[in-house]
Amino acid sequence: TTLLIAIPSAVKAFNWITTLWKGNLQMNTGMLWSIGFVSTFITGGLTGIILGDSTLDINVHDTYFVIAHFHLVMGISALYGFFAGVYHWFPKMYGRMMNKNLGYIHFWVTIVGAYGVFFPMHFIGLAGLPRRYYTNTAFPYFDDLADTNVLITVFAIMAATVQLVFVYNFIHSMFYGKKATQNPWNSNTLEWTTPVEPVHGNWPGEIPSVYRWSYDYSKMNEDGTDYVIPGQDFIPQNVPLQKNEEELNH
Repeated sequence: TTLLIAIPSAVKAFNWITTLWKGNLQMNTGMLWSIGFVSTFITGGLTGIILGDSTLDINVHDTYFVIAHFHLVMGISALYGFFAGVYHWFPKMYGRMMNKNLGYIHFWVTIVGAYGVFFPMHFIGLAGLPRRYYTNTAFPYFDDLADTNVLITVFAIMAATVQLVFVYNFIHSMFYGKKATQNPWNSNTLEWTTPVEPVHGNWPGEIPSVYRWSYDYSKMNEDGTDYVIPGQDFIPQNVPLQKNEEELNH
């Protein structure tokens, strides 16, 4: 079962990679957290192949290697997805933008801290350090790993402390953040066509018609001219393609 889980995991990993591949990425905080999620899911998931092989797992079973693998995939990746969602949907939830610079600090310190915690755990696990032991004083062999454990603790404290930056940014931006535009991320999807101030039924008038799928960027007109207005690379789903350049200019 451990090896079988690699099949859907690999499908999703390649799905995410090819979605990002050659894309016109905007390196805002939400995108950084999304890329960080893909990173930890892959790096943490690859070690699962080792744990699924009985010949290799006999050496690392119930060691810190398992902790590093599991928490990178199920813990850190889940948190990164959560943060990506918060930074992305915050303008729609509160009509304001979170502070971008504080978001960058939050991301970079967290990702360095998280890898600083779990990357060394692979090595102390390969050295045989068991998990779930209150103390290893009965095994003098593990005394040489004490410095690595101290380093892990330092990174853990650093990563935990920077979460206060996120809490401050979230609460402060709710009341004092920069006013968000209706579509701050230049998205095609319909949720960003709703008013900044929520109304009953989402739209004040008729439900908009949809002319293309959600992520259909850089469409062309029927006469071959590029529909996209200079400086833009998105077409909301509810905007039909123009038939000629005169209509586009109009």
